[in-house]
Amino acid sequence: MNQVSSSQKSAATAGAAFMLVAALFFAGTNVLQSVLPTPVQYGGYGMASTGMAFWQYVVAGLLSLPLIFRIGIGKLRTSHPLTHEIRAFVSALGVHVFVYGFASGVPIWQMVTLLATGPLFIIVGSVLFLGERISAARLAASAVGFAGAIIVSGVGTEGLGWSMLVPVIAAALWATTDVLTKYLALKGESPETLTISLLVLITPNHLLILLAVTALSAFAPSVLPPGVATGFPFALPSGDGLWLLLLLGVLTGLAQYLLAFAYKVADAAYLQPFGDSKVPLSGLLGWIALGQVPSVWFWPGAALIVAASVLIYWVEARGRNVTLATA
Repeated sequence: MNQVSSSQKSAATAGAAFMLVAALFFAGTNVLQSVLPTPVQYGGYGMASTGMAFWQYVVAGLLSLPLIFRIGIGKLRTSHPLTHEIRAFVSALGVHVFVYGFASGVPIWQMVTLLATGPLFIIVGSVLFLGERISAARLAASAVGFAGAIIVSGVGTEGLGWSMLVPVIAAALWATTDVLTKYLALKGESPETLTISLLVLITPNHLLILLAVTALSAFAPSVLPPGVATGFPFALPSGDGLWLLLLLGVLTGLAQYLLAFAYKVADAAYLQPFGDSKVPLSGLLGWIALGQVPSVWFWPGAALIVAASVLIYWVEARGRNVTLATA
């Protein structure tokens, strides 16, 4: 019994460590995603945000090849190919919207904390499209997290502009990805199929979005938000910018690997609060590396968002433990 308990504690510790390092890597990608599209005259490299997202996932995709072959291409067989494609497209679109926020000049601390509104969209989507019942704990946690996002957004102080809505839109898109993942799991798709389909389809969908944006910028630029594509979107930065782009892809790939290891050894409910550490970590790295000083509202707002996540997962994990004990 003690051996089992010791093994569980070791797995929990390893999972938490993997998740914390992944959160640090994600915070690093946020810094690089902020620097690379910044105009050269302001100390950046002037990359188009769409091009940056494409090359980021080309590098990350190459790093994922060993994982893809380990899972096996045969796991791509599915009865729901269209749903898998929609899931990959929405996930890729969320990335492009997110990095556009950085290109629009939204500071890292604001981008990451507003992105944490995602659980609210997941709950709404799960209730409306999957028929799940919403618990009082989930409703309370969503309300607390949303309040934290409102505080961070600076409504009533800086005002809620279009640029601040960008990370919220990205959160909604990634929440849609999660709801589609739940839907496919309910339809009997295995975790291996869910993993490999996203790994294989994500980069082609980034290319599809990049080509669509390129065509629109050439023939109908008025329909695109300002600054969404500048110059030749496939263009690579020169000098140090190329190394930073490579580092961005490597950090993205490594963070995904660490997430996979973390979820393999520990329960997702236990790990989520450690994953939310990327909110303060991103704010701190943006402050140190780029001098983006968070507003006075960042810390209480971020604390509310993290507290909401801890609350919901603690309540639900406790409920599972009670159920197991009863059984």
